[in-house]
Amino acid sequence: MQFLLFGGLAFGQQAGQKPAQTSAPPKTPVLVIQEIGKGIVPLDGEWQFHTGDDMRWAQPGFDDAGWEQIRADAPWGAQGHPSYTGFAWYRRHLDILPAAGETGQYSILIEDAQDACEIYWNGRLIGQYGRVPPHAWWYYRSDVFPQSFPLTGLASGVLAIRVWKAPLNAFDPAERGGIDAFPGDDPPQLGDPNAISFAESTIQYQTMSGSLFDYGLVLLRLFIAFLCLVLWFRDRKEQLFIWVAIYTAAPVALDIINKLFSIPLHWNVARALNQPVYVLYLVSIWYLLVWLLRLHENRSLVRFTNALACVAMGAGVGDGLLSFFWASATLWMQWTSGILDAIIVLVQVYPFVVIGLAFRRKQDASRWVVAAGAAIVQTIWTLQAAGALGRRFTHWTLFDFINFRPLFKIQEVYFYPRLVVELGLFAAILYAVYRYAIEQAARHSVMEREMQSAREVQQVLVPEALPSIEGYAVTSAYQPYMEVGGDFFQIIPNEDGSAIVALGDVSGKGLKAGMSVSMIVGILRAEAGKTSPSEMLSALNRALAGRMGGGFATGMIFRVDKDGTITFANAGHLPPYLNGQEFPLDASLPLGLIAYSDYTEIKLQLQPGDQLAVYTDGVLEATNAKGELFGFERMKALFAGRPTAQQAVQAAVDFGPEDDITVLTITRLAEGVESTTSLSVPELSTEGVEA
Repeated sequence: MQFLLFGGLAFGQQAGQKPAQTSAPPKTPVLVIQEIGKGIVPLDGEWQFHTGDDMRWAQPGFDDAGWEQIRADAPWGAQGHPSYTGFAWYRRHLDILPAAGETGQYSILIEDAQDACEIYWNGRLIGQYGRVPPHAWWYYRSDVFPQSFPLTGLASGVLAIRVWKAPLNAFDPAERGGIDAFPGDDPPQLGDPNAISFAESTIQYQTMSGSLFDYGLVLLRLFIAFLCLVLWFRDRKEQLFIWVAIYTAAPVALDIINKLFSIPLHWNVARALNQPVYVLYLVSIWYLLVWLLRLHENRSLVRFTNALACVAMGAGVGDGLLSFFWASATLWMQWTSGILDAIIVLVQVYPFVVIGLAFRRKQDASRWVVAAGAAIVQTIWTLQAAGALGRRFTHWTLFDFINFRPLFKIQEVYFYPRLVVELGLFAAILYAVYRYAIEQAARHSVMEREMQSAREVQQVLVPEALPSIEGYAVTSAYQPYMEVGGDFFQIIPNEDGSAIVALGDVSGKGLKAGMSVSMIVGILRAEAGKTSPSEMLSALNRALAGRMGGGFATGMIFRVDKDGTITFANAGHLPPYLNGQEFPLDASLPLGLIAYSDYTEIKLQLQPGDQLAVYTDGVLEATNAKGELFGFERMKALFAGRPTAQQAVQAAVDFGPEDDITVLTITRLAEGVESTTSLSVPELSTEGVEA
């Protein structure tokens, strides 16, 4: 009973009330475009917006009244969706009323989308900007590639844009994303196809014309890079030129990758190239400073620079390779990329270390200008990179200030802080390299004069004619591998009619070996008058010990008597050939290794017609194009034919010289036959040497 009473009371109360007022469901606003004619209308204002993805959202009959509204002239990250990635949809209801006499054909212009999008008109796909997953690709610089799409079918309906934003990397700000990814970009535009096409061309023209200064700078940089490469190829030891070439060419590659010439590079390809090229640009300034500030003689610094460059390049290449998988980047990939980017940012302080070390050395004004310019540029680079790294968390605006706020403009060409200081550094480097080239030319001139003096000294030491030895025919030939050789030979006649013959080879090649030869010949001539080969070798060894800079010399001295007796003393030299057969000598230490060494003597009796041939190891070590040594077998066959010294040297030279070559032959003559001598040495060349 109580239940019925309570129910009746409740019913009575409801019956006495007025019916509840129900509000009408919200309606989506319709943008009415009246009498559009030949012009263009920006589709600004509020668009229906929803994150996520549902292909039903492309259909015109879908009710989107409950969606939020955002503008299309700003990225979604700046309108309440910071750091959002993935799919989102824009929808706009349009009612297009063409002007009288118009065809009713229209196109839509999308200036920019980040990162890819599909455009639907009344549920029908009319075009795409890039490509959305599952096979995603997108432009590296989407803001320089506007695209237009024709609206086909009805003049009224729903324009739906399905946008996909790739996962963020460490340098991406939180405010990006959407059909206008950069603040200040224009929203989509609707208009006559011809007018839209003209607007598209105008945007591209403005992009190109704004880069006219950059094009001129590219030509200058490429010319300087080519010139430096030529200088480097002329002298590979001058590494400064190769690093200047890289420093001037790398920005050209970066500009082309980013936007110069408007090459539509896919994001993963462009970033895979950009990261290592950018690091190479950073590394080039390290080596440029090391060489220009004359720190390359510091081996520890060079080794550390090499190691740090390998670390930086590894980070750049690794970060670039990650881009090929970025469409489906997971959290660990984003962290890995962030760590690699952090490494690249941290190593950018290294030029300050190099410049600090340069203060210990005396530098001229041009080098100090380069150091100061490099410090300023590196400061800007470091602040810019540090400001961009993780800026969606720090909200620092330093990156935008450096890159997008010009200091001034000339004829519509904007000069930004980074560009101005880089141009200043570029000019300072060119001037310093010019000064460096002049210094090196002067240094080479001095070295050439010193080399010429050494050649002249050696030419004096190599006699123009050999003294004759009574009863013998002597032939000799000498061919240095370099302009200054390390072989020596002397014939010193004695008062008793005998003669002392010395022949040998100094370790090493070039000027150092030539100076050792000069010392040896001087000692030999000081010992003239002695007739014991072993005593002369001992005296020569004592004089050379500790004075050859860690080197040594092999050699033999032998006395030639009128009666055909040959007395040998050997110091680690190759044995001679007697009538084409090797004549063994006692083994002994080379000259200059220890202060005291005993040298034994061995005698040989020559009969009329016998030929003795002595030589240096340049004959044995001659190497042909196949890498084959002349070797003992070929040498045995050569001397078996009893060649003259000139013929033996020529055979080794034709095979392929690798060292100085000296050959001397002594043939005993029959009684009454006149003695002869023959000497073949290269002429001293003075071509190209300053007076």
